[in-house]
Amino acid sequence: MRRRTLLAAGAGTSAALALGAATGTAYGATAYGSTAYGPGTPPRDTGALLHRWFRDTYRSLEALTTGLGLAADTLDVTGSGGEPEPSVHTSPSNIGCGLWSTVAAAGLGVISGTAMRRALARTVAAVERLERHHGFWLNWYDARTGGVLTEWPGTGAPVRPFLSSVDNAWLVAALRIAADADPELRPRVGRLLADADWSFYYTPYDPDDPAVGPGQLRGGYHLDDGTYTPHWYGALNTEPRMAGYLGIADGSLPGEHYWHTFRTLPPGAGQEQEPEGEWSTVDGVRVWRGHYTYRGRKTVPSWGGSMFEALMVPLFVPEGQWSPRSWGLNHRRHVAGQIEHGLREEAYGYWGFSPATVPSGGYSEYGVDALGMQTEGYTSKGVVTPHASFLAMPFAPGPAVANLLRIDRDFGAYADGYGFRDSVDVRTGRVSDHVLALDQGMVAAALAQVLRPGLLQRPFRTGGFARRVEPLLRREDFGIA
Repeated sequence: MRRRTLLAAGAGTSAALALGAATGTAYGATAYGSTAYGPGTPPRDTGALLHRWFRDTYRSLEALTTGLGLAADTLDVTGSGGEPEPSVHTSPSNIGCGLWSTVAAAGLGVISGTAMRRALARTVAAVERLERHHGFWLNWYDARTGGVLTEWPGTGAPVRPFLSSVDNAWLVAALRIAADADPELRPRVGRLLADADWSFYYTPYDPDDPAVGPGQLRGGYHLDDGTYTPHWYGALNTEPRMAGYLGIADGSLPGEHYWHTFRTLPPGAGQEQEPEGEWSTVDGVRVWRGHYTYRGRKTVPSWGGSMFEALMVPLFVPEGQWSPRSWGLNHRRHVAGQIEHGLREEAYGYWGFSPATVPSGGYSEYGVDALGMQTEGYTSKGVVTPHASFLAMPFAPGPAVANLLRIDRDFGAYADGYGFRDSVDVRTGRVSDHVLALDQGMVAAALAQVLRPGLLQRPFRTGGFARRVEPLLRREDFGIA
């Protein structure tokens, strides 16, 4: 399963739409905001609906979790004989999703504090046993035994041992959340993270040859031949920025790394749209403050135009609060662009495009091509994924809930007791038989942010995040306001 597209490092405004309540507002029975988008009548008690969605989503994550305490990658909710079947494999991201979803479940009253502490301790004990190199975890393990996968389950294809920067970021973030929720785990988590030095992935900036020394993070490291990936994560508005934030916060990366990532590629570099913008110097770094215009709105694009690239990180790091006229505005415009693509540009009647399972089997990247930098970006192909609507929910609660209700009503996409299935092809009506730990983890985190704002953000508002990351975001100016 290929969950990441590799990034190669390279050299007229309208008012923001009314998309519902502002980020950070708790939504209860009367909080379904009026909106220009999303036909459909909300239930009277939206809060109860969202709690039910969370409980079922968390149950799917429990079903994914093995006796060892590791969340497997994929759950077939149909299974043989109707019993859900988890996959054999897991990754650092999957494990992280299980950890933060458990903290969210306790915070929302779905499980007790005692049950949370027991589950977190079991998973942390398993993580302590996993083979690591250079302070980081490998990309694929057997979820049942914790052994490193050397052959892909079912096919026998060889699995190269790989240390992914972005997947490790999600596990490290989740371990921080677990330690914040259970103080007894803090010494153990501290020992686990002591060797996770993000400079391992970092290539310092070389002004004489920025193509070779871009001041960015590598995608990862191959253990079998001791080589890094040939690409860096160059785009700022993508989910790997979580690794950058973690490294800046703990001091293993310089703050200038943030400014060396691309809002857009510079003019003439070959990208989805020739950007508008200007050069400026921030903290001694020359930054191209570029943006695109999509359907009349200035927007800083992601790499492929998908929802989770743009909106997974703010579930944890309060980007919108620290940078309201840049990050905060951009998050809302990304949601608006996805909605308009689905409802108006393509007229599917539904929206929400992000990497997910292919409804008929397999895995693919979906997105809005015009919202991404990549010239051959992700396209929607008529496939919507519920996790994209949940990611949008903190920014557009009304449209997100209405969209999810329509997806369930029209396609039967909700699996009772397990939450929404992973994807729907709205052209054929085919619904995926699976849920993914990563996507269910995003759903759980998004619902936690809507129902109890800030629950999972506490570890990212203090310490190095407050001292080093927040000042960077407060100086950010996308030039899109």
